[in-house]
Amino acid sequence: MKCAIVVFPGSNCDHDCYHILKHVFEIDTTWIWHKDNADLDAFDFVILPGGFSYGDYLRAGAISKFSPVMKAVVHYANKGGRVLGICNGFQILVESGLLPGALMQNRSQKFICKSVFTRVEATDTPFTNQCTAKPVLKIPIAHHDGNYFASDDTLKQMQDNNQVLLRYCDATGNVSDAANPNGSLDSIAGVANAQKNVMGMMPHPERSADPLWPDLDGQLIFKSLIQPR
Repeated sequence: MKCAIVVFPGSNCDHDCYHILKHVFEIDTTWIWHKDNADLDAFDFVILPGGFSYGDYLRAGAISKFSPVMKAVVHYANKGGRVLGICNGFQILVESGLLPGALMQNRSQKFICKSVFTRVEATDTPFTNQCTAKPVLKIPIAHHDGNYFASDDTLKQMQDNNQVLLRYCDATGNVSDAANPNGSLDSIAGVANAQKNVMGMMPHPERSADPLWPDLDGQLIFKSLIQPR
């Protein structure tokens, strides 16, 4: 199995993802530089990691969508390839049109870095199929622009298609405004496209996946991707 991690100027979680996939799960993992118009067909899945690509100038992810590699990512996704965007990677996927909605400043207008609980809303996807026995995941967030928004029509369409994969919740799985760290519409923490082969999530699974750490819930996201198609 082979995985590609796309690196943009300003990415800072690329090495974290590489470590988990390469050294923890022993997956053949390759970095792809953003200027490369690479052929991604040889990879089983592609990850857009977190960070602050291009310094988040203009708008988080807005400049990265013009990087040459994104043509390859869009082509790969449109052919059914599995793509996971984490935090800034989620923002890039939204800006590139691969995922619906928009990501705005947190309602507090402050950067938030802490562990949160998210409820898995669907376990029949390539990103969540290993979460059947653990519907509530404890995974860290670290973002300033994680406030998810979509129009009423878009939200309804997403709900009808079961595209909302993760919602912020408390430790027992209850969704509430108090458990929503950034003001996201409908407490959304992660979404998929209609075909369920592209996912974006604000929490960082790579930060809760190393066996040396006490929290390992992030492993379930990677284990789901590693499963044979």
